[in-house]
Amino acid sequence: MDTPTSHKLDIVIPAFRGHSQTFLMVLDGISEEDALKRIDGRTNHIIWMAGNFLDMRYALGTALGLQEEFEYKDFFFQGKTLDESLDYPSLQQLKDSFHKISPLVYQKLLDITDEELDTPFPMGMDIDFFPETILNFTGMCIGREDYLCGQIGLMRKILGYGGMKYDFDKDLKY
Repeated sequence: MDTPTSHKLDIVIPAFRGHSQTFLMVLDGISEEDALKRIDGRTNHIIWMAGNFLDMRYALGTALGLQEEFEYKDFFFQGKTLDESLDYPSLQQLKDSFHKISPLVYQKLLDITDEELDTPFPMGMDIDFFPETILNFTGMCIGREDYLCGQIGLMRKILGYGGMKYDFDKDLKY
């Protein structure tokens, strides 16, 4: 396993890599048609969930100093509400974006220092027990990714797909 510069990220690095694997595995086999289905008009569709996952990856990249912009951010920025009148990107387009941003963010996570992680990062939450720093924003992004993969996993089952397989790709290094 790669060793981060900051030991504050010792738990984040495996979580990030695990989420990369989970994201791809939970989407495995889902058709483009099914990825746009909603349940009783009440749920987000898988495309929206995958796009929101990517919006988090790009946001984390920005917090870590990357200049990459998510080409589909207008659909997903900060959890923007699903709009059925929009033509969302395909699952394949989102997977392509995932493979573009993930190795860049991963490298930034490996290279960032304790001092940089402690840098204020205003989020507008104003919660007294939650210092608004890059480190805490990183944790929020990791938590959101967990949540979204769980949501996609539930949608898999509802749409009649089998449970996610844990076929980890040992060659995926991010």
